[in-house]
Amino acid sequence: MKRLVLSLPTFGFVVATRAALGVGIGLLIADRLPASKRRATGAALVALGAATTIPAAVAVVRSLNKEPDAERLTAA
Repeated sequence: MKRLVLSLPTFGFVVATRAALGVGIGLLIADRLPASKRRATGAALVALGAATTIPAAVAVVRSLNKEPDAERLTAA
């Protein structure tokens, strides 16, 4: 079983990326704000979330490839 260990800043980055994407999509489908403001804000948040998805995914994949120190010591 693979373990995923993320540092606090990396975890925060991944969470913020998903939150921006989710809020942007929510704004695009909601009717609570005037249409012009809603579309501009929603599109900006979706674009931000989509653009930061690749760096977030790379950070997660890199952390999957690293073995924790305790496992590395017991395997030697």
